[in-house]
Amino acid sequence: MSASAIFVLDLKGKVLICRNYKGDVDMAEIDHFMPLLMQHEEEGLLSPVMSHGNVHFLWIKHSNLYLVATTNKNSNASLVYSFLYKIVEVFTEYFKELEEESIQDNFVVVYELLDELMDFGFPQTTESKILQEYITQEGAKLEVTKTKVPTTVTNAVSWRSEGIKYKKNEVFIDVIESINVLVNANGSVMSSDIVGSIKLKTMLSGMPELRLGLNDRVLFALTGRDKGKTVVMEDVKFHQCVRLSRFESDRTISFIPPDGESELMSYRINTHVKPLIWIESVIEKFSHSRVEIMVKAKGQFKKQSVANNVEVRVPVPSDADSPKFKTSTGSAKYVPEKNLVVWSIKSFPGGKEFLMRAHFGLPSVEKDEAEGKPPITVKFEIPYFTVSGIQVRYMKIIEKSGYQALPWVRYITQSGDYQLRTNV
Repeated sequence: MSASAIFVLDLKGKVLICRNYKGDVDMAEIDHFMPLLMQHEEEGLLSPVMSHGNVHFLWIKHSNLYLVATTNKNSNASLVYSFLYKIVEVFTEYFKELEEESIQDNFVVVYELLDELMDFGFPQTTESKILQEYITQEGAKLEVTKTKVPTTVTNAVSWRSEGIKYKKNEVFIDVIESINVLVNANGSVMSSDIVGSIKLKTMLSGMPELRLGLNDRVLFALTGRDKGKTVVMEDVKFHQCVRLSRFESDRTISFIPPDGESELMSYRINTHVKPLIWIESVIEKFSHSRVEIMVKAKGQFKKQSVANNVEVRVPVPSDADSPKFKTSTGSAKYVPEKNLVVWSIKSFPGGKEFLMRAHFGLPSVEKDEAEGKPPITVKFEIPYFTVSGIQVRYMKIIEKSGYQALPWVRYITQSGDYQLRTNV
Protein backbone atom coordinates (compact mmCIF):
# COMPACT_ATOMS: atom_id res chain seq x y z
CA MET A 1 0.00 0.00 0.00
CA SER A 2 2.49 2.61 1.26
CA ALA A 3 1.07 6.12 1.00
CA SER A 4 3.79 8.52 2.11
CA ALA A 5 1.48 11.40 3.04
CA ILE A 6 -2.19 12.44 2.90
CA PHE A 7 -3.27 16.00 2.03
CA VAL A 8 -6.64 17.72 2.11
CA LEU A 9 -6.74 20.73 -0.26
CA ASP A 10 -9.33 23.36 -1.09
CA LEU A 11 -10.42 24.03 -4.69
CA LYS A 12 -7.53 26.48 -5.22
CA GLY A 13 -4.97 23.88 -4.16
CA LYS A 14 -4.24 25.40 -0.74
CA VAL A 15 -3.36 22.76 1.88
CA LEU A 16 -5.97 22.74 4.67
CA ILE A 17 -4.49 19.83 6.61
CA CYS A 18 -1.92 17.11 5.95
CA ARG A 19 -0.20 14.19 7.65
CA ASN A 20 3.25 12.90 6.78
CA TYR A 21 3.40 9.15 7.50
CA LYS A 22 6.78 8.03 6.13
CA GLY A 23 8.89 11.14 5.52
CA ASP A 24 10.29 9.81 2.24
CA VAL A 25 8.54 12.40 0.03
CA ASP A 26 9.21 16.15 0.33
CA MET A 27 5.99 17.80 1.63
CA ALA A 28 6.57 20.73 -0.78
CA GLU A 29 5.84 18.38 -3.71
CA ILE A 30 2.12 19.06 -3.18
CA ASP A 31 2.68 22.52 -4.71
CA HIS A 32 2.97 20.80 -8.10
CA PHE A 33 -0.42 19.07 -7.79
CA MET A 34 -2.73 21.95 -8.80
CA PRO A 35 -0.69 23.15 -11.82
CA LEU A 36 -0.50 19.51 -13.02
CA LEU A 37 -4.25 19.08 -12.56
CA MET A 38 -5.05 22.26 -14.51
CA GLN A 39 -2.61 21.34 -17.28
CA HIS A 40 -4.13 17.86 -17.66
CA GLU A 41 -7.64 19.37 -17.61
CA GLU A 42 -6.78 21.80 -20.42
CA GLU A 43 -5.29 19.01 -22.51
CA GLY A 44 -8.31 16.74 -21.83
CA LEU A 45 -6.01 14.13 -20.31
CA LEU A 46 -7.33 14.17 -16.75
CA SER A 47 -6.41 10.96 -14.92
CA PRO A 48 -6.76 9.73 -11.32
CA VAL A 49 -2.97 9.31 -11.02
CA MET A 50 -0.55 12.12 -11.90
CA SER A 51 3.23 12.18 -11.56
CA HIS A 52 5.87 14.86 -11.03
CA GLY A 53 9.36 13.39 -11.27
CA ASN A 54 9.31 10.20 -9.19
CA VAL A 55 6.40 11.38 -6.98
CA HIS A 56 2.90 10.13 -7.78
CA PHE A 57 -0.31 11.93 -6.77
CA LEU A 58 -3.40 9.74 -6.28
CA TRP A 59 -6.42 11.99 -5.78
CA ILE A 60 -10.20 12.16 -5.44
CA LYS A 61 -12.53 15.15 -5.34
CA HIS A 62 -15.31 15.37 -2.77
CA SER A 63 -17.58 18.42 -2.46
CA ASN A 64 -15.19 21.43 -2.45
CA LEU A 65 -12.12 19.42 -1.40
CA TYR A 66 -9.34 17.41 -3.02
CA LEU A 67 -7.97 14.44 -1.03
CA VAL A 68 -4.50 13.59 -2.27
CA ALA A 69 -2.14 10.73 -1.36
CA THR A 70 1.53 11.01 -2.37
CA THR A 71 3.95 8.14 -2.87
CA ASN A 72 7.28 7.47 -4.59
CA LYS A 73 6.77 3.69 -4.65
CA ASN A 74 4.84 1.43 -7.01
CA SER A 75 1.91 1.32 -4.56
CA ASN A 76 -1.32 -0.64 -4.91
CA ALA A 77 -3.45 2.16 -6.41
CA SER A 78 -6.83 0.49 -5.81
CA LEU A 79 -5.98 0.11 -2.12
CA VAL A 80 -4.98 3.78 -1.86
CA TYR A 81 -8.29 4.81 -3.47
CA SER A 82 -10.26 2.54 -1.15
CA PHE A 83 -8.50 4.27 1.74
CA LEU A 84 -9.23 7.79 0.41
CA TYR A 85 -12.93 6.93 0.06
CA LYS A 86 -12.83 5.42 3.56
CA ILE A 87 -11.48 8.75 4.88
CA VAL A 88 -14.47 10.50 3.25
CA GLU A 89 -16.85 7.97 4.85
CA VAL A 90 -15.32 8.35 8.36
CA PHE A 91 -15.17 12.16 8.20
CA THR A 92 -18.80 12.25 6.99
CA GLU A 93 -19.85 10.06 9.95
CA TYR A 94 -18.13 12.51 12.29
CA PHE A 95 -19.04 15.87 10.74
CA LYS A 96 -22.27 15.00 8.82
CA GLU A 97 -21.02 17.05 5.82
CA LEU A 98 -17.42 16.84 4.59
CA GLU A 99 -16.43 20.21 3.17
CA GLU A 100 -13.82 22.92 3.70
CA GLU A 101 -15.69 24.46 6.65
CA SER A 102 -16.03 21.16 8.55
CA ILE A 103 -12.25 20.53 8.22
CA GLN A 104 -11.42 24.04 9.49
CA ASP A 105 -13.87 23.75 12.42
CA ASN A 106 -12.51 20.34 13.53
CA PHE A 107 -8.72 20.48 13.04
CA VAL A 108 -7.93 18.63 16.28
CA VAL A 109 -10.35 15.76 15.60
CA VAL A 110 -9.19 15.49 11.96
CA TYR A 111 -5.53 15.21 13.07
CA GLU A 112 -6.41 12.53 15.62
CA LEU A 113 -8.41 10.61 13.01
CA LEU A 114 -5.56 10.78 10.48
CA ASP A 115 -3.25 9.40 13.18
CA GLU A 116 -5.54 6.43 13.89
CA LEU A 117 -6.65 5.68 10.33
CA MET A 118 -3.13 5.06 9.04
CA ASP A 119 0.23 4.09 10.48
CA PHE A 120 3.49 4.37 8.50
CA GLY A 121 1.50 4.47 5.25
CA PHE A 122 -0.67 1.43 6.00
CA PRO A 123 -4.39 1.54 6.89
CA GLN A 124 -5.06 0.76 10.55
CA THR A 125 -8.42 1.30 12.33
CA THR A 126 -10.96 2.36 9.70
CA GLU A 127 -14.29 1.49 11.37
CA SER A 128 -15.95 4.79 12.37
CA LYS A 129 -18.04 3.13 15.13
CA ILE A 130 -14.85 1.93 16.84
CA LEU A 131 -13.04 5.25 16.31
CA GLN A 132 -15.97 7.08 17.92
CA GLU A 133 -15.36 5.14 21.15
CA TYR A 134 -12.09 6.93 21.82
CA ILE A 135 -11.94 9.92 19.46
CA THR A 136 -14.87 12.11 20.44
CA GLN A 137 -15.78 15.67 19.60
CA GLU A 138 -16.21 16.63 23.25
CA GLY A 139 -13.03 17.68 25.04
CA ALA A 140 -14.11 16.48 28.50
CA LYS A 141 -14.83 12.97 27.29
CA LEU A 142 -11.54 12.97 25.39
CA GLU A 143 -9.53 13.28 28.62
CA VAL A 144 -11.31 10.32 30.25
CA THR A 145 -11.10 7.97 27.30
CA LYS A 146 -7.41 8.65 26.63
CA THR A 147 -6.46 6.50 29.64
CA LYS A 148 -7.95 3.30 28.19
CA VAL A 149 -7.61 2.15 24.61
CA PRO A 150 -10.63 0.04 23.57
CA THR A 151 -9.82 -3.65 23.28
CA THR A 152 -11.23 -3.58 19.76
CA VAL A 153 -8.10 -1.79 18.55
CA THR A 154 -5.81 -4.52 19.86
CA ASN A 155 -7.90 -7.67 19.41
CA ALA A 156 -8.68 -9.76 16.34
CA VAL A 157 -12.23 -8.38 15.95
CA SER A 158 -11.44 -4.70 15.41
CA TRP A 159 -14.89 -3.86 13.99
CA ARG A 160 -17.01 -4.89 17.00
CA SER A 161 -16.88 -3.89 20.68
CA GLU A 162 -17.35 -6.36 23.51
CA GLY A 163 -20.18 -6.18 26.03
CA ILE A 164 -22.95 -5.08 23.62
CA LYS A 165 -26.42 -5.82 25.05
CA TYR A 166 -29.90 -5.70 23.50
CA LYS A 167 -33.25 -6.57 25.07
CA LYS A 168 -34.45 -8.03 21.76
CA ASN A 169 -31.92 -9.73 19.49
CA GLU A 170 -32.61 -9.23 15.79
CA VAL A 171 -30.85 -9.09 12.40
CA PHE A 172 -32.33 -7.29 9.40
CA ILE A 173 -31.01 -8.45 6.01
CA ASP A 174 -31.59 -6.33 2.90
CA VAL A 175 -30.83 -7.90 -0.49
CA ILE A 176 -30.72 -4.96 -2.92
CA GLU A 177 -30.19 -5.47 -6.66
CA SER A 178 -29.64 -2.67 -9.18
CA ILE A 179 -30.28 -3.38 -12.85
CA ASN A 180 -28.05 -1.77 -15.49
CA VAL A 181 -29.59 -1.91 -18.98
CA LEU A 182 -28.76 -0.23 -22.29
CA VAL A 183 -31.34 -0.60 -25.08
CA ASN A 184 -30.62 0.76 -28.58
CA ALA A 185 -33.09 2.72 -30.73
CA ASN A 186 -34.25 -0.48 -32.48
CA GLY A 187 -35.31 -2.05 -29.16
CA SER A 188 -32.40 -4.51 -28.82
CA VAL A 189 -30.72 -4.92 -25.43
CA MET A 190 -27.05 -4.02 -26.02
CA SER A 191 -25.77 -4.60 -22.49
CA SER A 192 -27.23 -5.64 -19.17
CA ASP A 193 -26.07 -6.83 -15.78
CA ILE A 194 -27.14 -6.92 -12.13
CA VAL A 195 -25.16 -5.33 -9.31
CA GLY A 196 -26.25 -6.57 -5.90
CA SER A 197 -25.43 -5.92 -2.29
CA ILE A 198 -26.42 -7.54 1.00
CA LYS A 199 -26.80 -5.04 3.83
CA LEU A 200 -27.20 -5.85 7.51
CA LYS A 201 -28.66 -4.05 10.48
CA THR A 202 -27.42 -6.06 13.44
CA MET A 203 -28.93 -5.70 16.90
CA LEU A 204 -27.34 -8.65 18.69
CA SER A 205 -25.83 -8.98 22.17
CA GLY A 206 -22.34 -10.30 22.86
CA MET A 207 -20.01 -11.67 20.18
CA PRO A 208 -22.27 -13.76 17.92
CA GLU A 209 -21.06 -15.92 15.07
CA LEU A 210 -23.32 -15.67 12.00
CA ARG A 211 -23.55 -18.00 9.03
CA LEU A 212 -25.37 -16.90 5.90
CA GLY A 213 -26.58 -19.40 3.28
CA LEU A 214 -27.43 -18.32 -0.29
CA ASN A 215 -28.57 -20.31 -3.32
CA ASP A 216 -25.03 -20.11 -4.71
CA ARG A 217 -24.47 -22.44 -7.70
CA VAL A 218 -20.83 -23.16 -6.78
CA LEU A 219 -21.89 -24.21 -3.26
CA PHE A 220 -24.64 -26.46 -4.60
CA ALA A 221 -22.17 -28.09 -7.01
CA LEU A 222 -19.67 -28.66 -4.16
CA THR A 223 -22.29 -30.30 -1.93
CA GLY A 224 -23.82 -32.33 -4.78
CA ARG A 225 -27.22 -30.63 -4.53
CA ASP A 226 -28.74 -29.41 -7.74
CA LYS A 227 -32.31 -28.61 -6.79
CA GLY A 228 -34.12 -25.32 -7.40
CA LYS A 229 -32.82 -22.08 -8.87
CA THR A 230 -29.20 -21.11 -8.25
CA VAL A 231 -27.17 -18.03 -9.13
CA VAL A 232 -23.57 -17.51 -10.26
CA MET A 233 -22.06 -14.51 -8.48
CA GLU A 234 -19.03 -12.70 -9.90
CA ASP A 235 -16.78 -9.92 -8.52
CA VAL A 236 -17.82 -10.83 -4.96
CA LYS A 237 -16.51 -8.33 -2.37
CA PHE A 238 -16.88 -8.88 1.37
CA HIS A 239 -16.77 -6.73 4.50
CA GLN A 240 -13.56 -7.37 6.45
CA CYS A 241 -15.53 -9.39 9.04
CA VAL A 242 -16.10 -12.33 6.65
CA ARG A 243 -13.69 -15.27 7.00
CA LEU A 244 -12.34 -15.46 3.46
CA SER A 245 -10.43 -18.73 3.97
CA ARG A 246 -13.68 -20.43 4.99
CA PHE A 247 -15.52 -19.01 1.96
CA GLU A 248 -12.76 -20.12 -0.41
CA SER A 249 -12.67 -23.67 0.99
CA ASP A 250 -16.41 -24.47 1.30
CA ARG A 251 -18.30 -21.28 0.19
CA THR A 252 -19.64 -20.70 3.74
CA ILE A 253 -20.19 -17.02 4.57
CA SER A 254 -19.17 -17.00 8.23
CA PHE A 255 -18.57 -13.81 10.25
CA ILE A 256 -18.83 -11.87 13.52
CA PRO A 257 -20.89 -8.84 12.38
CA PRO A 258 -20.26 -5.16 13.14
CA ASP A 259 -22.91 -3.65 15.41
CA GLY A 260 -25.59 -1.59 13.64
CA GLU A 261 -25.66 -1.02 9.87
CA SER A 262 -23.05 -2.37 7.47
CA GLU A 263 -22.66 -3.75 3.95
CA LEU A 264 -21.79 -7.43 4.28
CA MET A 265 -21.04 -8.10 0.61
CA SER A 266 -21.53 -6.92 -2.95
CA TYR A 267 -21.62 -8.97 -6.16
CA ARG A 268 -22.30 -8.77 -9.88
CA ILE A 269 -24.34 -11.18 -12.00
CA ASN A 270 -23.51 -11.04 -15.68
CA THR A 271 -26.72 -12.16 -17.31
CA HIS A 272 -29.17 -11.11 -20.00
CA VAL A 273 -31.83 -9.05 -18.20
CA LYS A 274 -35.19 -8.39 -19.77
CA PRO A 275 -35.97 -4.68 -19.13
CA LEU A 276 -38.51 -4.63 -16.30
CA ILE A 277 -40.10 -1.41 -17.50
CA TRP A 278 -40.20 -1.30 -21.29
CA ILE A 279 -40.39 2.12 -22.94
CA GLU A 280 -41.59 2.81 -26.48
CA SER A 281 -41.25 6.38 -27.68
CA VAL A 282 -42.25 8.36 -30.74
CA ILE A 283 -40.66 11.81 -30.91
CA GLU A 284 -41.73 13.95 -33.87
CA LYS A 285 -39.99 17.23 -34.61
CA PHE A 286 -41.73 19.74 -36.86
CA SER A 287 -38.98 22.29 -37.57
CA HIS A 288 -39.66 25.91 -36.60
CA SER A 289 -42.95 25.01 -34.94
CA ARG A 290 -43.30 22.13 -32.42
CA VAL A 291 -42.18 18.81 -30.94
CA GLU A 292 -44.64 16.04 -30.15
CA ILE A 293 -43.66 13.21 -27.82
CA MET A 294 -45.54 9.99 -27.15
CA VAL A 295 -44.14 7.59 -24.55
CA LYS A 296 -45.61 4.20 -23.67
CA ALA A 297 -44.39 2.43 -20.52
CA LYS A 298 -45.10 -1.25 -19.90
CA GLY A 299 -44.37 -3.26 -16.75
CA GLN A 300 -42.66 -6.49 -17.81
CA PHE A 301 -42.57 -8.10 -14.37
CA LYS A 302 -44.94 -10.35 -12.41
CA LYS A 303 -48.50 -9.10 -11.96
CA GLN A 304 -48.35 -9.51 -8.18
CA SER A 305 -45.35 -7.12 -7.96
CA VAL A 306 -45.59 -3.32 -7.98
CA ALA A 307 -42.89 -0.81 -8.95
CA ASN A 308 -42.83 2.25 -6.69
CA ASN A 309 -41.76 5.84 -7.37
CA VAL A 310 -41.24 5.31 -11.10
CA GLU A 311 -39.68 8.22 -13.00
CA VAL A 312 -39.38 8.23 -16.78
CA ARG A 313 -37.03 11.02 -17.91
CA VAL A 314 -37.51 12.02 -21.54
CA PRO A 315 -35.02 14.49 -23.12
CA VAL A 316 -36.42 17.48 -25.06
CA PRO A 317 -34.67 20.11 -27.22
CA SER A 318 -33.03 22.88 -25.18
CA ASP A 319 -35.00 25.60 -27.03
CA ALA A 320 -38.45 24.00 -26.45
CA ASP A 321 -41.14 26.02 -24.66
CA SER A 322 -44.89 26.13 -23.80
CA PRO A 323 -45.23 22.52 -22.58
CA LYS A 324 -48.57 20.67 -22.59
CA PHE A 325 -48.99 17.16 -21.11
CA LYS A 326 -51.55 14.39 -21.06
CA THR A 327 -50.98 11.22 -19.02
CA SER A 328 -53.07 8.06 -18.46
CA THR A 329 -51.62 7.89 -14.93
CA GLY A 330 -49.24 9.86 -12.73
CA SER A 331 -48.06 13.38 -13.54
CA ALA A 332 -45.59 14.92 -15.97
CA LYS A 333 -43.56 18.09 -15.47
CA TYR A 334 -41.03 19.99 -17.55
CA VAL A 335 -37.58 20.55 -16.00
CA PRO A 336 -36.08 23.26 -18.26
CA GLU A 337 -32.68 23.45 -16.50
CA LYS A 338 -32.07 19.77 -17.42
CA ASN A 339 -33.99 19.81 -20.74
CA LEU A 340 -36.18 16.94 -19.54
CA VAL A 341 -39.77 15.87 -19.12
CA VAL A 342 -40.11 13.86 -15.91
CA TRP A 343 -43.09 11.52 -15.85
CA SER A 344 -43.71 10.34 -12.27
CA ILE A 345 -45.83 7.29 -11.43
CA LYS A 346 -46.22 6.53 -7.72
CA SER A 347 -47.36 2.93 -8.17
CA PHE A 348 -46.84 0.84 -11.36
CA PRO A 349 -48.33 -2.72 -11.23
CA GLY A 350 -46.74 -5.51 -13.30
CA GLY A 351 -48.26 -6.22 -16.72
CA LYS A 352 -49.87 -2.75 -16.96
CA GLU A 353 -49.36 -0.20 -19.76
CA PHE A 354 -49.46 3.58 -19.41
CA LEU A 355 -49.22 6.45 -21.88
CA MET A 356 -47.85 9.99 -21.76
CA ARG A 357 -48.16 12.63 -24.47
CA ALA A 358 -46.25 15.91 -24.48
CA HIS A 359 -46.40 18.88 -26.84
CA PHE A 360 -43.75 21.63 -26.98
CA GLY A 361 -43.39 24.75 -29.09
CA LEU A 362 -40.13 25.45 -30.95
CA PRO A 363 -38.74 28.87 -31.89
CA SER A 364 -38.96 29.89 -35.53
CA VAL A 365 -35.18 30.40 -35.71
CA GLU A 366 -33.22 27.15 -35.82
CA LYS A 367 -30.11 26.66 -33.70
CA ASP A 368 -26.79 26.48 -35.56
CA GLU A 369 -25.19 23.63 -33.62
CA ALA A 370 -26.69 20.16 -33.76
CA GLU A 371 -27.73 18.74 -30.39
CA GLY A 372 -26.87 15.23 -29.22
CA LYS A 373 -29.44 12.48 -28.70
CA PRO A 374 -29.58 11.80 -24.98
CA PRO A 375 -31.33 8.54 -24.01
CA ILE A 376 -34.54 8.11 -22.01
CA THR A 377 -33.69 7.05 -18.46
CA VAL A 378 -35.94 5.25 -15.98
CA LYS A 379 -35.84 5.13 -12.17
CA PHE A 380 -37.88 2.65 -10.11
CA GLU A 381 -37.92 0.37 -7.08
CA ILE A 382 -39.70 -3.00 -6.80
CA PRO A 383 -39.94 -4.43 -3.26
CA TYR A 384 -40.17 -8.16 -2.39
CA PHE A 385 -38.55 -9.12 -5.71
CA THR A 386 -35.10 -9.98 -7.16
CA VAL A 387 -34.37 -10.35 -10.86
CA SER A 388 -31.52 -12.81 -10.39
CA GLY A 389 -33.55 -15.11 -8.12
CA ILE A 390 -30.95 -14.89 -5.32
CA GLN A 391 -32.33 -16.18 -2.01
CA VAL A 392 -31.24 -16.13 1.60
CA ARG A 393 -31.68 -19.84 2.46
CA TYR A 394 -30.74 -19.48 6.10
CA MET A 395 -29.08 -17.21 8.67
CA LYS A 396 -27.68 -19.12 11.67
CA ILE A 397 -26.90 -17.09 14.77
CA ILE A 398 -24.61 -18.77 17.32
CA GLU A 399 -23.72 -17.05 20.61
CA LYS A 400 -22.23 -18.68 23.72
CA SER A 401 -25.10 -17.50 25.96
CA GLY A 402 -27.47 -19.41 23.64
CA TYR A 403 -30.11 -16.69 23.15
CA GLN A 404 -32.76 -16.89 20.43
CA ALA A 405 -32.50 -14.26 17.70
CA LEU A 406 -34.80 -13.37 14.81
CA PRO A 407 -33.45 -12.80 11.28
CA TRP A 408 -35.63 -10.69 8.94
CA VAL A 409 -35.05 -10.65 5.17
CA ARG A 410 -36.21 -8.06 2.64
CA TYR A 411 -35.63 -8.09 -1.14
CA ILE A 412 -35.54 -4.94 -3.29
CA THR A 413 -34.88 -4.47 -7.01
CA GLN A 414 -34.09 -0.98 -8.26
CA SER A 415 -32.89 0.73 -11.41
CA GLY A 416 -29.17 1.34 -11.80
CA ASP A 417 -27.89 2.78 -15.07
CA TYR A 418 -31.12 2.17 -17.02
CA GLN A 419 -31.07 3.78 -20.48
CA LEU A 420 -33.15 3.47 -23.65
CA ARG A 421 -31.89 5.27 -26.75
CA THR A 422 -34.20 7.15 -29.10
CA ASN A 423 -34.19 7.72 -32.86
CA VAL A 424 -34.56 11.49 -32.61
